[in-house]
Amino acid sequence: MDQVVINDTTLRDGEQAAGVAFNLEEKIAIAKFLDAIGVPEMEIGIAAMGEAEQQAIATIVDLGLQAHLLGWNRAVIADIQASIACGLKRVHISIPVSAIQIGAKFQGKWQLVWQKLKDSLSFALDQGLFVSVGGEDSSRADEQFLLDTVLYAQEWGASRFRFCDTVGILDPFTTYDKVKKLLTSLSIPVEMHTHNDFGLATANALAGIKAGALSVNTTVNGLGERAGNAALEEVVMALKHLSKMDLSIDTRRLLEISQLVATASGYGLPPWKAIVGENTFAHESGIHAHGVLQNPHTYEPFAPEEIGRERRLVIGKHSGRHLLSNLLQQHGIILNHEETQSVLNAVRQQSMQKKRSLTTQELLSLVAHTQ
Repeated sequence: MDQVVINDTTLRDGEQAAGVAFNLEEKIAIAKFLDAIGVPEMEIGIAAMGEAEQQAIATIVDLGLQAHLLGWNRAVIADIQASIACGLKRVHISIPVSAIQIGAKFQGKWQLVWQKLKDSLSFALDQGLFVSVGGEDSSRADEQFLLDTVLYAQEWGASRFRFCDTVGILDPFTTYDKVKKLLTSLSIPVEMHTHNDFGLATANALAGIKAGALSVNTTVNGLGERAGNAALEEVVMALKHLSKMDLSIDTRRLLEISQLVATASGYGLPPWKAIVGENTFAHESGIHAHGVLQNPHTYEPFAPEEIGRERRLVIGKHSGRHLLSNLLQQHGIILNHEETQSVLNAVRQQSMQKKRSLTTQELLSLVAHTQ
C-alpha cells in the first residue's frame, strides 16, 4: 500500500451516533453508493451485535462490491467467528491500550490485553483473514505500552494498526508527533481514527497522514458517536486540494451521498457545514458577490461542480447593487441607479424582518411595488 486509503466506517461508527439506526435498505444503499464513487474500503458493522446486524453484513458482502469490507470485533474469538459466518474476509480487532480503558475493561490487567490480542489474532489468521488491529484510546495510552502493543501485533501477523483518538483530545501538532514517532518502529501501515470532540477530527486525520499514516477512517457528514468522526467529504477534498492527492474518488457525487446519509440518519446538516452544506457556495455579501461575479476564485476554494453543487447568489441584508442588478438582469429587468438603490433598501428592510435572504419571487414582488 503506497497511497492513502479511505476506510469509511459510516455503517459502523457512523451508525453508533446516538439516535441513528439504519434499516437494511438504507445500509445497502449507502454501501452501494460508497462503492460506486470509488471508496476502496468499508467497515460495515459489528457481527457480534446479533441477528439483524449479521443479516445486514451478510447481505452487503453478497452484493459483490469492489470495495474491501471489514467487520469490527473485540479481541474475542466468538466475535471473529460471527464475522466469518457473515462471509467477511477482513476483520478489525479492537483492544484498549490506555490505563483508563484497561482499568474499566480488564481490571487493570495489561498483560491480559496482550494475551487476548494474541489469541484472537492467531485465530483470525488461522482462518485466512486479513487482520487490522486497533488501539482503543491510543491518544491517551502510555507511549511505551502503545509501542509494545503495536510491535506485538505486527510480530503476531497484523496487517495494519489503527491509531484511535477515541475521545478526540489531540490537536494536529500532537497527532503528527505521536504518529511520526510510532511509524519509526513499524513496518506495517498505520490507520487514523479520529473523533471530533474539539472540532479537530479532520485536521487530526490529515496530520496523521502528513506524518506517514496510509489509511484513514471517515464517515459521511462526520456522523458518529458524540461529536462525530472525520468527515469523508472533508478528508477527500482536503487531500485533493491541500495535499494534491488523487484518491480516485468521484467527488462530483459527494453531495448525493451526503444527502442520502442525512436522510437515512434522520439528521440534517447546518447550512455552513464544510464541503456539503447548503451555504457552501452561496454568496450574499455585496463585496463577496461582486468578487465572485468577476472571478469565482476570489471567494471560492474550488468549483462547486467538483462536489455536485451549483453556485448560488442570494439577495439579502448584506447584498449590494452589483448583485441586485445582476439578479434582476437575469429576469430582463434593468433599473437606473436611484431605482436600484430604492429596491436595495427595501430588500434590506424585508430581509431583516424575515431574518433570512429573500426568494426570487419575493425580490420580483418588491421591484413591482417600488416602481
